[in-house]
Amino acid sequence: MPTWEIENTYSGIVCGVDEAGRGPWVGPVAAGAVIFLDRQVSAELLQNLNDSKKLSAAKREKLYDLLFEEEKKGKVCCGIGLASAEEIDELNILQATFLAMQRAVEKLSVKPQFALIDGNRLPKDFICSTNCYIGGDAKSYSIAAASILAKVYRDKLLKDLASQYPFYGFEKNAGYGTKDHIAGIREHGLIPEHRKSYKPIQNYMLTGKI
Repeated sequence: MPTWEIENTYSGIVCGVDEAGRGPWVGPVAAGAVIFLDRQVSAELLQNLNDSKKLSAAKREKLYDLLFEEEKKGKVCCGIGLASAEEIDELNILQATFLAMQRAVEKLSVKPQFALIDGNRLPKDFICSTNCYIGGDAKSYSIAAASILAKVYRDKLLKDLASQYPFYGFEKNAGYGTKDHIAGIREHGLIPEHRKSYKPIQNYMLTGKI
């Protein structure tokens, strides 16, 4: 479970940063950035924060709402950034993820001195000092909160995309290559938001098979 242990090793303002949506075949990659300005936040929030992948959709959505409630009280600062499918194709998914992370940090109303990034790779030329933590979303409250922001926001975007393109199951698969998604491509083809640099999509464009 997350703690403040990582945050306590820094003397300046720190934000947690995490992403959602590197693997899907469609849509943007999203990043969240969170600063806890006051650690005396809702007990329900702290008790339930964890790596977003370990939580149910309903619990993630509740925590997402709680984070913005605490932001209204001035205790938390939240930022969300995106990089589009077009940017993913142009830059590659790693660099597009870093771009989304930078955009998320830029959205914060308070500027951090350090960004704690989940994973094992650090962006170059970031807007503040960075450090990375493997499994950080299960170790740090700030990174766990960022993972919630990114995941829930991106899932909402894919549900909106599902209403526009109802044949791919985006509301259930979040753009991953599930049976519903593959069946949708076979019957209806690609949409502009598909990531053309991803191999299954490339293969389909070349061969018509997926």
